Amino acid sequence: MKNDPKVVSVNIGKREPIRIGKETTETGINKQPIHSSVSIEKHGLVDDVIADKENHGGVDQAVYLYSLEDYAWWSKTLQADLSPGTFGENLTIAGLDFTSLRIGDRFQINDVLLEVTFARIPCATLAARMENPTFVKRFAEANRPGAYTRVLSTGTVQTNDQVSFIPASENYPTVIELFKVWYVKDRDPALLQQGLAAPIAERARGAFKFWLGEDSSHLF
Repeated sequence: MKNDPKVVSVNIGKREPIRIGKETTETGINKQPIHSSVSIEKHGLVDDVIADKENHGGVDQAVYLYSLEDYAWWSKTLQADLSPGTFGENLTIAGLDFTSLRIGDRFQINDVLLEVTFARIPCATLAARMENPTFVKRFAEANRPGAYTRVLSTGTVQTNDQVSFIPASENYPTVIELFKVWYVKDRDPALLQQGLAAPIAERARGAFKFWLGEDSSHLF
């Protein structure tokens, strides 16, 4: 991890219509920076809208983090100026190497304590947000998914707050290792078991058990 990580943007979304293919639905992905203190509770940032609660949000995907450094990479790659909130994250963090994040890593921001639970799995809403039908594939191939977190302790955050990093056990897999598992056919059972031993999000836990043949009820 780098020195002196901090929050560079706190972002919340409102319910808005979005066109996905031939259909119009609602989304909260269009996050906008908030320049005042924002409360974080167990289900996420107060006043932030999660429109698709079947696939997003919940107590173990309550706060989505993305790094400023990964935005810089995307801006160079896409030759476009991507501002914080573009990918729908709640907190944009500078000074952290997200490529080495592990499940179970924790971030202390004032009284708020967040625990990493899984990678963000891109969906058609993100592609529509980026106005690029191939962006789901591109996002997956980039291996820069950001991180979902659960809220272990509530509190308030604002721009420029310092972030303290608390590393998880090295026995836990990295976020990117488990992100890659999502996109291959021949999944390593040992890695899936390693993921199940870590504090991963429940949606991911159900998928891993399904892939291991332990839970036939999980549907995609």
